[in-house]
Amino acid sequence: TMDVLIRDVAKSLGWVHRNISQYGGDPNRIFVGGHSAGAQLAALICIDERYLNEEGVSFDVLKGCIPVDGDTYDIPKIIMTAEHRQALYGGKMLTFGHRQKFGNDPEKHVDFSAVTHVAKGKGIPPFLILYFTGNPDTTAQARRLETILKEAEIPAKAFGKGDTNHHRLNDDLGKPDDPATQEFFKLLETHVTPNPD
Repeated sequence: TMDVLIRDVAKSLGWVHRNISQYGGDPNRIFVGGHSAGAQLAALICIDERYLNEEGVSFDVLKGCIPVDGDTYDIPKIIMTAEHRQALYGGKMLTFGHRQKFGNDPEKHVDFSAVTHVAKGKGIPPFLILYFTGNPDTTAQARRLETILKEAEIPAKAFGKGDTNHHRLNDDLGKPDDPATQEFFKLLETHVTPNPD
């Protein structure tokens, strides 16, 4: 269930925070990212503080969030979009659809939507929301999350890449000539001060 998934992510991040210094990392300078379904989990963990608080981790240690091509930052809207499309154009609903993933409880749909929990002054880290421009759903969801974050005065940028696809967008991250990677480095330069060590 989503309750278990998001808490697993929080437990993992808690472990990283407590142990990363043993491996040369800085427990106070953590970036969170995820691709596809992982994008929703990354966004939610960096916006809804309940899960990290359970692990004794505050937003202060998060220096950025990079969700990659997610379509569920606002679950009610993506369900409405999919069902509206089906009503207009017919066809069978996909077996891997959002109601199958998230159930039929509208309150849970709202609660598991990252956009629900955005608020000014919570310490939400800066966001770089990457998306494939060829998918109208991930495009709309990325722009919606960006808008909600900016309205709360949280640094956010939605960056779309067209000459790719859902998987290649993620696979190309880290390549020096990749525009999305260059946006990530801009995020680092803008929001992370160099470690004095």
